[in-house]
Amino acid sequence: MFPTFSGSSRRPRNVNLSGQRSTNPWASGASGASKSVAQAQAEREKRQRERDELNAAKRLQRVWRGYKGRQSFKQTCRERYDALYGQQTDYDHSQRMTSTLPLLLLLFDPVHTEDQHRLDLFVQDLATLKSDPTNFGLFDPNSWDRFAQLVVGALERRPASSSQNLLSVLLDIIRRRQLAITPIIDGYYKLLSKHFEQGNHLVSVEQQEVLIEAVTVPLGSNPEQALPVIRAYQAFAFSFLTSPNLSFLQKDPAQIARRLDLQVLSQSVIDAYSEQEHSITQSKHQLLWLLAHFIALNRSTPTSQGSKYLEALYLQLSLLADDIRVRYGRQGSRDETRPEIDDNEADDSATLSAWMLDQLNFLVDEDGISELLSRFTSTISSSDRLSEEASLLAGYTLVLLRCFPSHSDDIKMRLFQGDISTIGSSGSTATPSVKYFWKAASNTDIFREIIQPRAHHQPSLVVTLLRPDSTRAREWRTLLLFLELYNFLLRVTDDEDFLPAAAQLLSEQSPATLRIRSSGLSLTELKQLINFLKNLSFPLYYNLPMIMPPSSKPTRLSVFSGKPIAEKDEAEATPTSFAGIIGMDVLSLRSVSTTTIRSLYERDSRRRFLPSEFWLMTSKFDMNGFISAVVLEEQQKEQMDGDEEDSDDDSDMDVRDTFHSFAAQRLSRAAQIEQRRRLRKVQREQLLAQVGPKLEILRNMPFVIPFEVRVQIFRQFVNLDKMKRRGGFTDADRWRLSVMSGEGGFNNPTGRGRDILGRHSARVKRGQVFQDAYEQFYPLGDGLKEPMQITFVDQFDQPEAGIDGGGVTKEFLTSVTDEAFSPGSDGHGLFATNSQNLLYPNPTAFDNLAEVLRYQKHSENDANWRESMADLAKRYEFLGRVVGKCMYEGILIDKAFAGFFLLKWAASGQGSLTDHRANLNDLRDLDPELYQGLINLKNYPGQVIDLSLDFTITDQVTGPFGDVRTITRPLCKNGGDIPVTNTNRPLYISYVASHRLVAQPYRQTRAFLRGLGSMINPAWLSMFNQSELQRLVGGDSSEIDVEDLRRNTEYSGLYVIGNDGLEHPTIEMFWQVMHEFKDSERREVLKYVTSTPRAPLLGFSQLSPHFSIRDGGTDEERLPSTSTCVNLLKLPRYNSKETLKSKLLYAIQSGAGFDLS
Repeated sequence: MFPTFSGSSRRPRNVNLSGQRSTNPWASGASGASKSVAQAQAEREKRQRERDELNAAKRLQRVWRGYKGRQSFKQTCRERYDALYGQQTDYDHSQRMTSTLPLLLLLFDPVHTEDQHRLDLFVQDLATLKSDPTNFGLFDPNSWDRFAQLVVGALERRPASSSQNLLSVLLDIIRRRQLAITPIIDGYYKLLSKHFEQGNHLVSVEQQEVLIEAVTVPLGSNPEQALPVIRAYQAFAFSFLTSPNLSFLQKDPAQIARRLDLQVLSQSVIDAYSEQEHSITQSKHQLLWLLAHFIALNRSTPTSQGSKYLEALYLQLSLLADDIRVRYGRQGSRDETRPEIDDNEADDSATLSAWMLDQLNFLVDEDGISELLSRFTSTISSSDRLSEEASLLAGYTLVLLRCFPSHSDDIKMRLFQGDISTIGSSGSTATPSVKYFWKAASNTDIFREIIQPRAHHQPSLVVTLLRPDSTRAREWRTLLLFLELYNFLLRVTDDEDFLPAAAQLLSEQSPATLRIRSSGLSLTELKQLINFLKNLSFPLYYNLPMIMPPSSKPTRLSVFSGKPIAEKDEAEATPTSFAGIIGMDVLSLRSVSTTTIRSLYERDSRRRFLPSEFWLMTSKFDMNGFISAVVLEEQQKEQMDGDEEDSDDDSDMDVRDTFHSFAAQRLSRAAQIEQRRRLRKVQREQLLAQVGPKLEILRNMPFVIPFEVRVQIFRQFVNLDKMKRRGGFTDADRWRLSVMSGEGGFNNPTGRGRDILGRHSARVKRGQVFQDAYEQFYPLGDGLKEPMQITFVDQFDQPEAGIDGGGVTKEFLTSVTDEAFSPGSDGHGLFATNSQNLLYPNPTAFDNLAEVLRYQKHSENDANWRESMADLAKRYEFLGRVVGKCMYEGILIDKAFAGFFLLKWAASGQGSLTDHRANLNDLRDLDPELYQGLINLKNYPGQVIDLSLDFTITDQVTGPFGDVRTITRPLCKNGGDIPVTNTNRPLYISYVASHRLVAQPYRQTRAFLRGLGSMINPAWLSMFNQSELQRLVGGDSSEIDVEDLRRNTEYSGLYVIGNDGLEHPTIEMFWQVMHEFKDSERREVLKYVTSTPRAPLLGFSQLSPHFSIRDGGTDEERLPSTSTCVNLLKLPRYNSKETLKSKLLYAIQSGAGFDLS
């Protein structure tokens, strides 16, 4: 018996695999039968090795004998060949050629110099035949074919300077028989590319003509002897145009283009990319040169190339999108979205030549877009044809946007400005591009299916429509481009032009206004579009695991057809695609659809054009358990976030393994990094959709849930965070006790416990509350969420009377906000107000500080400059924390923020601040004069160029002594050199709005939002729009509900309600007076007691501390007084209602009676 941990007493089997005899006396010995079997197997293996060695030796001998025999035979042929040319007597050239060609075909080795000389002798004889067609029959076609291939091999070993005669002979053969180079057509064009490179500066005009003819002759059409045309053009494209040094072509592409059939060239590229034959073997750098040469050849011909040219461009750009995006962005374009790539990670081929950049720039400049639209003509004989043509143009434009993100606004603007010619039964008409794509998009089967009422209740319908299919891929492309263009239209459209009244339509309009209004949608069309976006976007968040299962690999599609690629070809497949666009996925569709619907919702929130119920989708949920379900998802998401931090290294390894394919290896290092980031984002979104689908809806489509429900969820999230951070003790005093008891006990606290509570305590002096708070509480970071102990001190540094039971904290926070948000000399200059007294970050704060520092002789590189700038950013950050603290504790502050600033709060939960796109209408709240000026510019009927505007803007900066000077800044790269014209006027207006609303206050806003986000999760803020956030900060602006206030009022002193349940007569009179007051007077009472005139969003039960009334003595001459820190009204015992009413009105209107209890 052998006792073991497993409880088994059987002796474990001992297997010796070493082949050595065991010396362990305790091990079980092998049996004789086992030894015999092992020895027999070893002997068989030995005999097999001996047989293999013998067979290998025989093969080597056979190969060697064959090689020696061939060399001996070739040497014999050389001797006979030399003998024929060694005869001194006159010899008939034709007869000698008949004898020497078969020998030459047998003996020729391009490596041997002597053989190259023998070929020259034969060519000399061949030259004597001139170009007489009758002499071409001297040899059979097969001999000519073999000789042509021999010449190509010889030319590959010769420099261009000594190859002209031989190239002329080869060209003469190809003229007569193009099939001669069929087997080696790729090698032939590679040879010509080498000759073009070597002969760039060394050949004459005649020699250039020979080279050009050599390039184009195989592409000619000879019905009897011609090559398969597509095959020849493919070789020309992928073996010749992929060369980087074709200076002849680059200087004058027309000399080659006029001899080509560019339609066939486009078709050959389409076939090759669709079949993925050549694109697999070529490097990305070579394919970029093919693209550049393809563009140049088509640019040099003014005639329309039809849809084939567009399709070929689309396919090439699709495959090269990542490389173009990274390389083009690295070379001087203003692309803020490109990833930061270390120079050591960039490959040598990352640099684009100036000529290539010029060709790529043509695709996105005004001439390129205009030429594209002029060449594109749509026939609307059927809706199917319309969809197909629109899809082609849409696919090409979407790929342009992916390749050139820094030019996205330019591309959209130029396309928005353009018209598309449509040919119908009534003739040719010009349709604005946005309207054209709206018509095409609304005619698609996908649009018709999704706007049906059944799509609202069947999310699986959208899942089905997103499955790979070539027809649906075309429709999705059309829908995607329409949404991109319509987003741009919304940005440049002000509220007056969005849904203009009938009188405005009849008035005289400028061309720009006419373009915007003619591109807009009617109210009926808007309802259709919003229904479509709701039914599309909802399942893209809520049902994403069904659409993109986390366990499965992303579906790979062919580039243009949209058909799934077989699993066996996946190693050679291109990166993932959606709608046939490489690098795009379902998340891209979700992003653009969400952006569009949120833009429409923001406009509806600002200027109502739809009933509020139109946006709701409550039927999708069980609203009874919705709040608890969302809270549970939030807890699961927090757990997932914690797990992700522990598994970052593993995920990085997974990302590296995911792209280990031959196609991905050819990507530049930067493009691979971008793909990895994209995949990581996809995986993150899949996890979020799996863990918290309702959270994703609330974060991205909050308007589908009623506002009151979202407020309750917000408070639940805050309470959940308090419970987590404070160990379950949400009450301030209980938390302090828990800290002390956890650190040595209340009676014997340790230094750590005292330190924790000490860091959450402060002494602040009235008049400098913000400064004291900043100095003492900024180091806390998000620790400001915990309860604070505040002591106010007077001018003599003596503590004021009062115990902080929560009320002094409220007084402290409201005092900080009152002081910090005060504009002008009374405040700190951090915030400014508009004409409606709405607050927003002072856009010139950093510029003003820079002027002061320059006056003090500081440079931008010294420590004082950096420290001062960092300190200002920290003050904005701290102020953001204070506002977040008020929201966290449910303390209302009587501050109203500008709508455009609140929009950035909501946007902070959906991406970076740079993702926020400014709107012209938001500028009205910031600078009404500038807004009106831009509207006048938009409506200007004359030539805008006469106004001498350019793409620059002037900012006013205040110096240390109040002197104001202006700074001119460019709105885009080389903005000072770009005049504002009628064409680019919408882009100029958009750039001005973006500068004023986003770029200029960027540092201030980013710091403030960083502080706010440390207190309130940005994802929670994204559940609300701008007006809802204002209500969340300052309370409800609806009429004061006196009965709700009465139900949630606490009484103390003589006013405490006794066992009989009756109120004190003075209290009864107070509520009677409150009912008699107008709403404005009730608000004054509320502000007098609580410091804010608005009620909490969920009613007065949420007011913290509760509204309370205490008796203030029997002196009827005394006015009511308050302690706003604890929301306490000290009401004397008046004998008549008239006296109470008059005294209360006097108190609230004079502002008397504020004190601390």
